[in-house]
Amino acid sequence: MDRSVPLVAGVGAVPVPDFRQNEGSLTSTLRTLLFFTALMITLPVGLYFSSKAYIFEGTLGMSDRDSYFYAAIVAVIAVHVVLALFVYVAWNEGSRQWREGKQD
Repeated sequence: MDRSVPLVAGVGAVPVPDFRQNEGSLTSTLRTLLFFTALMITLPVGLYFSSKAYIFEGTLGMSDRDSYFYAAIVAVIAVHVVLALFVYVAWNEGSRQWREGKQD
């Protein structure tokens, strides 16, 4: 054999997988996941309280009970938008990596 392949200790001739090639891809995926996790936590909660206080109670003059209901709807819509963006970004990132791997 021309190439030296590192072996797993005590296993015999089983080559050790080289994960260094995928390190950039894993880092990019982890960054994307952490970004959307933070966005999923902060955006709906922030929109809930800000829309309740400033839009529904402040500007529109709704009662406290009605503003809870409509602010929750805004938060649920925000969750769906973040999830849709995550799926879009993950889909494009996966297809880009597939195309790059396909050209090799």
